[in-house]
Amino acid sequence: MKFTKMHGLGNDFIIIDNRSGFNLDYPGLARNLCRRHLSIGADGILVMLSSNKADIRMRIFNADGSEAEMCGNGIRCFARYIYEKKIFSKKSMSVETPAGIIKPQIVDNPEDPRDLLIRVDMGKPALRRNEIPMTGEDTPGVIDEKIEVDGDGFHISAVSMGNPHCIIFVDEITDRLIRHIGPLIEQHPVFPRKTNVEFARFIDPGHVKVRVWERGAGETLACGTGACAVVVAGIMKKMLDNKVKVSLPGGNLLIEWNETGHVYMTGPAVEVFCGELTQLQQLSG
Repeated sequence: MKFTKMHGLGNDFIIIDNRSGFNLDYPGLARNLCRRHLSIGADGILVMLSSNKADIRMRIFNADGSEAEMCGNGIRCFARYIYEKKIFSKKSMSVETPAGIIKPQIVDNPEDPRDLLIRVDMGKPALRRNEIPMTGEDTPGVIDEKIEVDGDGFHISAVSMGNPHCIIFVDEITDRLIRHIGPLIEQHPVFPRKTNVEFARFIDPGHVKVRVWERGAGETLACGTGACAVVVAGIMKKMLDNKVKVSLPGGNLLIEWNETGHVYMTGPAVEVFCGELTQLQQLSG
């Protein structure tokens, strides 16, 4: 079985086309293939499957084998892969995911006519407490709620972009926040399905810097759904405009939350290399 490795702002994935229906243990395959010191190495795998609801179906497995509902950088890689490999010739497509039908579109890159960007309609964010989900009495939104982690108090906002996100605006994003506090919040009991954690620093109403601790993957260079969640939270806090540049360690994304209530993400996706998997049953065992 052939594979392609791609990345979106350094958040990298192994794409496997399994429309033929091989019976594979995807969690085991992800754990084996994503080990950087022993195998191909990636933040997760994207599995392509046939769909009776959309043009194509995508399943996402993190490096630890857990399945994610959605992945913003992953969907951009997935869409460019489909377009470049001519699986579909059209520039707009629909992708079935556990978070619903996502609609990416291939667009021109205004900064480089030779390149392409992917603009994705990420749908409407879920803001109610029980939709994120979080424990406790349901509320219409979660903004600046105080929780205690390792003896420190943090004011968190929470948003679901098909997967849960906890957003914390800070004056400075430190390694301690990302690598110590991040995993503790990921597994905090207030998040029954765990959560992604974004630490954000406000630059101006049209610009924010973000670092991410991803559920099931650890610190990554970028997180598309996380960038969307930060902008939604920032707008709800009346800090950000409705169109924002989000600077992540891997590069920039343009995020827009427009009058329809939908969030749009625009950014790059790049092929790294292709290869072929052998002994699939051993790899996925």
